[in-house]
Amino acid sequence: MRPARPHPRTAALAAALGSALLLTLATAAAAPAAPDRAPATTRTATDAAAGGLTAQITRSSAWDTGYGADVVVTNHGTTPVEGWTVEFDLPPGTTVGSHWSAARTQQGQHHRFTNVSWNATVAPGAGQSFGFNASGLGHPLNCTVNGVPCDGGTPPSDPPADPPADPPAGTPVAVNGQLEVCGTKLCNEHGNPIQLRGMSSHGTQWYAQCLTDGSLDALATDWKADVLRVSTYVQEGGYETNPRHFTDLANRLIQQATDRGMYVIVDWHMLDPGDPMVNLDHARRFFTDIARSNQGRNNILYEIANEPNGVSWPRIKNYAEQVIPVIRGIDADAPVLVGTRGWSSLGVSDGADESEVVADPVDASNIMYTFHFYAASHDEKYLSALSRAADRIPVFVTEFGTQNSAGEGADDFPRSQRYLDLMADKKIGWVNWNFSDDHRSGAVFTRGTCAADGPWTGTTSLKPAGAWIRDHLRTPDDFPTH
Repeated sequence: MRPARPHPRTAALAAALGSALLLTLATAAAAPAAPDRAPATTRTATDAAAGGLTAQITRSSAWDTGYGADVVVTNHGTTPVEGWTVEFDLPPGTTVGSHWSAARTQQGQHHRFTNVSWNATVAPGAGQSFGFNASGLGHPLNCTVNGVPCDGGTPPSDPPADPPADPPAGTPVAVNGQLEVCGTKLCNEHGNPIQLRGMSSHGTQWYAQCLTDGSLDALATDWKADVLRVSTYVQEGGYETNPRHFTDLANRLIQQATDRGMYVIVDWHMLDPGDPMVNLDHARRFFTDIARSNQGRNNILYEIANEPNGVSWPRIKNYAEQVIPVIRGIDADAPVLVGTRGWSSLGVSDGADESEVVADPVDASNIMYTFHFYAASHDEKYLSALSRAADRIPVFVTEFGTQNSAGEGADDFPRSQRYLDLMADKKIGWVNWNFSDDHRSGAVFTRGTCAADGPWTGTTSLKPAGAWIRDHLRTPDDFPTH
C-alpha cells in the first residue's frame, strides 16, 4: 500500500579485538530475545536477571585471522532456568565460521545462539556451554542472555534521571493522561472511551526536515492534532542501515511531541519484506532501546508492525507474542498496536476478513489491532470490515489517505468522509498519511515547504488533501473526564 521508495544507503560499525583473553560481555545497546510463551514454571528474562543468569565468553584460542571462543551460561539463582538465548553483534569483517552445542541464526552482523535439547536446563549454581570460531578479529558487542546484559545487569527499572515534565495544561496528554484499552475502545485515565486524531510522519530517513519545532508547533496548536505517528522504516535506507541514528531520531521526535502535549505512536514501519519475523531481532532491539529511553512517559503507543503482507495471521500473531513481552518488561502500561494481514487491512486485501483475528487473538492485554485504508482504492467491503471489527476487537486506524493505495492520485473526499463518520461514531482513533512535502497527493504540504521551513500554519502551503484533513483535525475533541 506504499509507493516505491529510493534505494537504501549503507552504514558500517567498527570495533577491534582487545588483548585480554577473557571477554565478559556487558554492554548497553542490546538486542534482547523474548522467548516464546512458556510453562508457568519457566523463569522470565527479568527473573533471570534478578537471580543472576550470566553469559561469559572466553577466547580459548587465537590465530592471525580469527579466534575460538567458549561461552558459559551460568545460573546464579535458586531455581532452574528452562531455555536460554545468547545474542551479540560482531563488527563488519568478523563473522562466525563454525559453532557447536547451540543453534544459531544470523541477521546481518547480529548473531543469536539458542540452546539445543540436551543443554536447555540451567540448574542453580551450574552452567551450560557452547562455542564458536570467529573469522576476523572483532570481538562481540551488545551481548544479552535471555534479554538482559550478559553480566547479569537488569534493564533500567526506574524512570530516567530527569523525570518527564508535566504536559502543558489543556493539551491532549494533560487532559487524558495514561491511556488503556478498555473492551473494544481506547480509554483515558478517567476510564472514558476517547478518539485520538492526528498525523503520521513520512519515513524519517527521507523527511525528517519536515519535523521541526515550527511544524510541530503548528501540528499541535494550529492543526490541533492529538497524536503524532513517528514512522521509522526498517529497510529502504532506514533503521537497518544505522540503528543508533534512527533510534536517536525517533527519541528526539518523541520528546518534541511530548513537549507539546501530544501522544506518540512509535511506528516500526516494516513493509518489504512483508514478513515481520524477518526483522524480529531488529524489532526487539529497537523497542528495547525506545522503551528504556522513554520509561516513565504516559503518552507512548507502540505500533510493532506497520503493514504485514504475504504472511498468515498466525505468523503475525507469533511475532507479536514475541515482541510484546520485550516492551512489557520495561513499559507495563503503554498500549501496543498490532498490524494485521494484507497490509493491515484485517485480511481484506488477501480475501479474508476480521474473523481470523476475532477467532485467534494475540495472547496479550492492553493491545489494539491496526487497520489501514486509502479511500480511492478501498471500497465498501473494507468499510464494512472496519465497522464489524470495531464492535468485536479494539481497532486503531494508524494510517489512511484520501487517495489511492499508493498515496497518490485524485482525492476521494466523499468516501473519506464516510470513513471519518464511522470512526467518529465508534470512537476509532485515526492517523492520516503523511506530514511531509513529498510529491504525491497524500503528502499534506506543497513541494519545497520543508526546505523553506514553512509556512506551517494556515492553508497557503497545503495541498487539497492537507487542507481537508486539517479542517477535520480542528473540529473539537471529545475527551470526557467524568
